[in-house]
Amino acid sequence: MEILGALVTIAIVAGVTGFKIDREYERGVIFRLGRFSSIKGPGIYWTIPLIDQKAQVDIRTKTVDIAPQEAVTADSVTIKVNAVLYYRILDPSKAINKVENYQMAVYQGAMTTLRNVVGQNILDDVLQNRDKINHKVQEIVDEITEPWGVVIERVEIKDVEIPTSMQRAMAKEAEAVREKRARLIKAAAEQEASIKLAQASQKIVDNPAALELRRLQMLTEIGSENNTTTLIMMPSDIITLAKQWTEVMQQSNSSNSSTRITKTVPEEQSQPNLE
Repeated sequence: MEILGALVTIAIVAGVTGFKIDREYERGVIFRLGRFSSIKGPGIYWTIPLIDQKAQVDIRTKTVDIAPQEAVTADSVTIKVNAVLYYRILDPSKAINKVENYQMAVYQGAMTTLRNVVGQNILDDVLQNRDKINHKVQEIVDEITEPWGVVIERVEIKDVEIPTSMQRAMAKEAEAVREKRARLIKAAAEQEASIKLAQASQKIVDNPAALELRRLQMLTEIGSENNTTTLIMMPSDIITLAKQWTEVMQQSNSSNSSTRITKTVPEEQSQPNLE
């Protein structure tokens, strides 16, 4: 009777110990006599004591911080790049049976892929087109981890460390580009201003009174800003008269010089031949 009671007690204890509980984000990979049997969970379930073994897997999204990797870009610039990777287990049985340590395998694959992809792009692409590099790394790593039942959800480059000499060169280049843009804008403004001035001068020629109005406006502006400035205004008629007088004098001088030349030539031809 005592033996029977002991056997019943052992059976009850074994049956109770066979119950397992997994949380919502956990799954149990069951091995029966060493062979894969099924995937259990979440919740409560029962396994055969001493026959079934369980490997528990967390199926939540995990974050992997990839340490800074030294890489040489396609234009022979040595940089350091670090990134963060997000992955999740889709098939717990593959994650346990296909790879020894899926966490280390994912980390090593992402690290190597990041260095290779950065080496295929020039420095400008690494700095400006990070989304393209992130997508490329995600595709390659996801292809590597697919047989392990792991899906790569996202890859993000966190920081790119550039040598100090290259930083100075890039700063000079950026400064030169900004200076070029400023000069182009200034030249365009001067061109537009010259067109407007040419149009204004044409209107002034058509209506000379506009010039006088402009001068009076200029006096008003100078008087409001520089009250100590003294100006002597000269009528525009005097300037026009002086210009016309200059033209008349130039024409008179040119006519006098041509007259002297015509008088000198006959005198030389009228001299007798003494020989």
